[in-house]
Amino acid sequence: MNYIIRKHMDEEIPMEIIYLSESGKITQRRIEVLELYPGYIRAFCLLRRTKRTFKMDNILSARLIKSRYGRSG
Repeated sequence: MNYIIRKHMDEEIPMEIIYLSESGKITQRRIEVLELYPGYIRAFCLLRRTKRTFKMDNILSARLIKSRYGRSG
């Protein structure tokens, strides 16, 4: 998972995550990764329109958000 997150951060590509909150709620988020820390990532959440910290262990899945203009990586 670290490789995927680092790639998105380095290339400034938004990603979509499925996240389990501390309260046990599962949410789908679109984020732009800003910083990577041991066990955590700092990202701009496109849903909440603010910076958020996400615990790596609580990210259930992560995937690339495909560009509608056909940009390939």
